[in-house]
Amino acid sequence: MIVWINGAFGAGKTTTAGELVDLIPNSTLYDPEVIAAELRLLLPPKALDEVGDIQDLPIWRRLVVDTAAAMLAQLGGVLVVPMTLLRQEYRDEIFGGFAARRIPVRQVLLRPDETILRARMASRDGRERPLFRVSGAHGASGAHATAVASGANGAGVAAAAGVPGGAVGPTTAEPEGRGRWAYDPVEPYRAALEWLVADAFVVDNGPLDPRRTAHRIAEALRTGEAPVCEIVQTPEPTTETLAAGVLLFDDRDRVLLVDPTYKPGWEFPGGVVEPGEAPARAGMREVTEELGIVLDRVPGLLVVDWEPPRPPGYGGLRLLFDGGRLDSAEAARIRLPGEELRCWRFVAEREAAQLLPPNRYERLRWALRARERGVVLNLEAGVPVG
Repeated sequence: MIVWINGAFGAGKTTTAGELVDLIPNSTLYDPEVIAAELRLLLPPKALDEVGDIQDLPIWRRLVVDTAAAMLAQLGGVLVVPMTLLRQEYRDEIFGGFAARRIPVRQVLLRPDETILRARMASRDGRERPLFRVSGAHGASGAHATAVASGANGAGVAAAAGVPGGAVGPTTAEPEGRGRWAYDPVEPYRAALEWLVADAFVVDNGPLDPRRTAHRIAEALRTGEAPVCEIVQTPEPTTETLAAGVLLFDDRDRVLLVDPTYKPGWEFPGGVVEPGEAPARAGMREVTEELGIVLDRVPGLLVVDWEPPRPPGYGGLRLLFDGGRLDSAEAARIRLPGEELRCWRFVAEREAAQLLPPNRYERLRWALRARERGVVLNLEAGVPVG
């Protein structure tokens, strides 16, 4: 099991996590800041310059999941993870990765009053930053780092970042606004509160010290007051897959997209074709399971897209079918499975380009062209061939 302690920078996540591992038998502190430190040493400066936050790197999100899974396989028990996650799509991707490995996650949100939160940050007087920065090529000779070195993992973070002697404790940070990842931590936290509060067990730790906060969390874990997050458990494929998606349209020819809880980006209704199942029928089944809509005819094929393997993904064939139009009465009957899909909407092609990952958008773009022309298109990695 994973206990993920979320909250704004300065909420007391790491100190609380350190206390919590003393209260939960067979538990281990796992701080993903260590992975961030290593990536700053390993990745070329160009890769770091392309993102505004270390969490924007897909490799960071993947390694957070893979490392946690490996630690649990090695150690068993419970991992206590103090880490701020304020982008819902990143939370979905990381927790979805855990769910795919059948690892339950209980998320705790530390939510002191904002006045207390800002006072705590002010009391640190800029000595610590929520993220860290390495200057110099790959942290080589002459490079230095600024990092949050905290809890049991402080020495590891400091050593990985190149702090002489692996010293533990706060390091000197650049002045506000100068570092590449410097930001006001409260604003994104406030913007994320609506979904954070809905998805997490909330603890107002303003009047509590870390020890009492940890006791409150431990009790909630024991009684079940802090529930397992309802992220759909979709096993990761172990070979190439065949998937069928269905495009549904409104009377303005906008296409229906859904927002999965278990991975980033929007998607078409659809899913993996089961063994022995006809692809078009699989698409119809998925529409019923995901939207509560029963299609009265077998949808016509629009595109066949071969998706090449991109490790850790295996790729495979992706089919898109034309499910026709939904009138306003049919659209009003849409019912989503709360644990799998967050919401749905009809969007024009331009808006779809902003919501879909690039490979899915290319598939959609050519499916729309095929629908206009009354043809079926054969794609390879989103590009028409033949």
